[in-house]
Amino acid sequence: MATVIEASPLNFPMTDALRFLPEGPYQNTPGVFSWVGIQHGSDATSGSLNRFDLATMTNTSSDLPGRPGFAFPCKTPGKFVVGCERTLGFFDVESGAWEPFCEGVDQAVENTIINDGLAIGDNLVFGCKDLEFAHKKAGLYLYRGSDSKLICLRDDQICSNGKAIVEDGDQLSLIDIDSPTRTVVRSTLDLQAGTVGEPEVVLDLTEDPAVPDGAILSPDGKSLIVSMFLPSAGPYGETRQYDLESGDCMRVWRTPLSPQNTCPALVEFNGKLMLIITTAVEHMSKDDQAVCSNAGKLFFAETDFDPAGWAPPVYQA
Repeated sequence: MATVIEASPLNFPMTDALRFLPEGPYQNTPGVFSWVGIQHGSDATSGSLNRFDLATMTNTSSDLPGRPGFAFPCKTPGKFVVGCERTLGFFDVESGAWEPFCEGVDQAVENTIINDGLAIGDNLVFGCKDLEFAHKKAGLYLYRGSDSKLICLRDDQICSNGKAIVEDGDQLSLIDIDSPTRTVVRSTLDLQAGTVGEPEVVLDLTEDPAVPDGAILSPDGKSLIVSMFLPSAGPYGETRQYDLESGDCMRVWRTPLSPQNTCPALVEFNGKLMLIITTAVEHMSKDDQAVCSNAGKLFFAETDFDPAGWAPPVYQA
């Protein structure tokens, strides 16, 4: 039986714009994490890059020139690599400068934008989403840093979300979530060749009322932490830890009065690894929001993961 842990709200964000669709938390330095406001309302066409400091409980928000799917810190301080609309670019949080370096992503189809991704060295693996959440037409991409090449790995995604890389010697595997399928799949990834193998289902959640969204690996690489997006009002949301070998659910972190969990992250703080969970109000009516009063807030919980030797990847630019 899974252990159930109650996560605590950070009582942030407070504005409707920032609570609409927070995603993609990511440690920048111990105690500080970034996250993206994908869009600031149901009709909004832009969002933001945010940086939250756990020590001071303060947030710094920077507007972006569109809707971001992901943002990762670079090795250059103050610089982030961002997937925004159909463009990859660098954003400088001090100057506000936006520097595109790869444009025209998913240009073979219409009505898609960049969504979730991950950084591995100087490479980016990321997916797109169909804005109608209906058609298998969005791409899964590799941006290969060695030759600055954009490679389409798959072209059949609906809403490409949580991703993780499992390393086994020289072989890499990509764990990937296309949310509407309600499955988590695993396939071999060859960065040099720019290919992925046939996907194998490792978690079948098709009977679950909630939809798998963002995901991260546990520090030992043996389990996957998945945020579940419940598209209806509920007393709590769930972010779950699944054993990748057995598929068993090991832990459940509940977010009281916030059923739409979007993404998890691990952040080192005061010598411990904390779990950060973003939640959203994206599809909630005003009545549902009144009941689910914590929807859209950031949550945190202590974990028993060992921080020794753990560090989030940094984009090498």
